[in-house]
Amino acid sequence: MVESQCMAADLDSVFHALGDATRRRMLRSLAEGPRSVGQLAEPCAMSLAAASKHIRTLEAAGLIRREVRGRTHLCRLEPTPLAGAHHWLAFYEAFWTRRLDVLDRLLRQADPPTTPEGGEHT
Repeated sequence: MVESQCMAADLDSVFHALGDATRRRMLRSLAEGPRSVGQLAEPCAMSLAAASKHIRTLEAAGLIRREVRGRTHLCRLEPTPLAGAHHWLAFYEAFWTRRLDVLDRLLRQADPPTTPEGGEHT
């Protein structure tokens, strides 16, 4: 898989954003619909300033979009960058599936089949 520098930078920012449990929790909440900064901060028992720092990281990764309505900042999930991360992870999922399939075949070859009483077939 060839990764351009731009793609690598995008993935770096997405994985950095996903590397924090609070930000993952915020994304999960936004998957259910738009939320204000206050609504995102409330379950985490954090200040609006702390929540805003997390939101800026999510925005920098392109994972959310913020819209200002008067004094309210409304955040929405932008799932497109997650597709790039999923594509990157899919390569390793296929890699490990192949490796585990080989291991399964080797283990099955090493263990002769047994009868229900525990004896070996001849």
